[in-house]
Amino acid sequence: MRLVDSHCHLDDRQFDQDRDEVIRRALEAGVECMLAIGSGDGPPDLECAVRLAEAHPAIRATVGVHPHDAAKASEETFAALGALLDHPKVLALGEIGLDYHYNFSPPETQRQVFARQLELARQARKPVVIHTREAWPDTLSLLREHWVGSGLPCVMHCFSGGPEEASQCLELGFYLSFAGVVTFPKALRVQEAARLTPRDRLLIETDAPYLAPVPMRGRRNEPAYVVHTLRRLAELRGESAEELAAATTANFRRVFGWPE
Repeated sequence: MRLVDSHCHLDDRQFDQDRDEVIRRALEAGVECMLAIGSGDGPPDLECAVRLAEAHPAIRATVGVHPHDAAKASEETFAALGALLDHPKVLALGEIGLDYHYNFSPPETQRQVFARQLELARQARKPVVIHTREAWPDTLSLLREHWVGSGLPCVMHCFSGGPEEASQCLELGFYLSFAGVVTFPKALRVQEAARLTPRDRLLIETDAPYLAPVPMRGRRNEPAYVVHTLRRLAELRGESAEELAAATTANFRRVFGWPE
C-alpha cells in the first residue's frame, strides 16, 4: 500500500535522537510522503518544517502560527509567512485556528491571528490546515467569513468532533483528517463522523508524536503507525485498507497539489 501521513510534527524534540530512523521506518511501511507541520515553538522560528523538507525528499512542509502561539505573532511574522508560502516545498498554511481549552494566547488574539493567516493563504492560493479545540462555533464562523468562497481546500486536522460538526464541515466543502483518536474504543462520536465522511473528503494522519493509535497507544507516535489508523478506518467504513489507502493518497495529492 502507498500511504501519506498528512500531518506530523517531525521537528518535535521527541525525535531528536532517532529522527532519521523514524523517517526510514515510515518509508519502509509504505508512507511515501510526510507533511511536516511548521508550527514548532512559534515565532520567530517559522521554518522548522521547511528545514526538514529541504533535507528529505519524502517530506513536504507547512508554515503557520498555532493558536497557542498567537500572542507571539507580529507584523514581521506575517511578512515572513507570506514569503515562506512561496517556497516550493511548502504545500499549505497550518496548523492554524483556535484553542479555547488551554488559552495560552487570549481568545481575541487567537481570532485576529487566525483571520490574518486565512487572508495570507487566500492571497498565496494555498490550502489551510485547521486546529480547533473547544472552539467550534468561532472556528466555523471565521472560516465562513474568511475562507468559504475562496475555492481553496480546507483540512480539519485530527478531527475530534461528532456527526454534527462533521456535517457542518462537509457542507462547507472541507476535508476531514482522522488521526489515532478514531482507533480509541470510546471515541464513538469520532468514529460515527468517520463513517459518514465521503471517501473523496477523507485524509489520514498521525499527529506524531502525539495520539498513537491502537495497538501502539501509550507509545510515542510516528508516521509509520498511520497504517494502524488506516486499517481501523477501513474497518469502520466497511472498505478494504488498500482501497482506502489509494483514496486518501489521491485526496492528499488533490488537496495539496502534490504530483505523482
